[in-house]
Amino acid sequence: MHKARKRFGQNFLVDERVIADIVRAIGPETDDIMVEIGPGLGALTGPLLQRLSQLHVVEIDRDIIAHLERAYPQDRLIIHAGDALKFDLTQLPESLRIVGNLPYNISSPLLFYFSEYRKRIYDMHFMLQNEVVERMVAQPSTPAYGRLSVMLQYRFYMEKLLDVPPEAFSPSPKVNSAIVRMIPLPASEVLVQNEALFSQIVAAAFGQRRKTLRNTLKGYLTEDDFVRLGIDAQLRAENLGVAEFARITKECH
Repeated sequence: MHKARKRFGQNFLVDERVIADIVRAIGPETDDIMVEIGPGLGALTGPLLQRLSQLHVVEIDRDIIAHLERAYPQDRLIIHAGDALKFDLTQLPESLRIVGNLPYNISSPLLFYFSEYRKRIYDMHFMLQNEVVERMVAQPSTPAYGRLSVMLQYRFYMEKLLDVPPEAFSPSPKVNSAIVRMIPLPASEVLVQNEALFSQIVAAAFGQRRKTLRNTLKGYLTEDDFVRLGIDAQLRAENLGVAEFARITKECH
């Protein structure tokens, strides 16, 4: 039996009911081009392959790769050995469907990495720490709303689908988990042209959460700019939606 490795953030999904619920939520179709990130011991891999003609997986652990090679036909399970943060999605066809139980220690970097490929992606379904999912889908003026919310919501439609308790894993993590669905927004709905500037402004605004926009964005906007934009300079970053940050970016650009 493979022992979970802390350095890879491994917690293996073992609850059959939860696995069935996740596969049902993903809804794989025979000809889908699907990539599973971190398949582990194959809790999702097997059920997905029952519905797909072929499945790509990205795995860094050599022992797990050896296990997968023994367990599944190599013409149906295409194994990409290596770090998911370095996996080149352009080597696969467009309209990709990406799934996975993401290692919680690198979940945010992975989300931003895949977001760079969003024009090639049809949808993504990820298991993440529940706290992270709550931040991803949070609305303005709520405690969980922050930089992560804004930076992902301007690129994706996101929905929390399922709660997953710690006892669904072996070993059990110390946190609750959840499944999130991410669908890239059409280009016509993406309000930002200058992504680098947008990222800088959002980072500055949330850099000191308790300070007002007048203080956090003083390097970007004057009092007259706030008036022209129709944004109250006394508000804090958590009070602005994606559209407001997009307007500020456009003004600065």
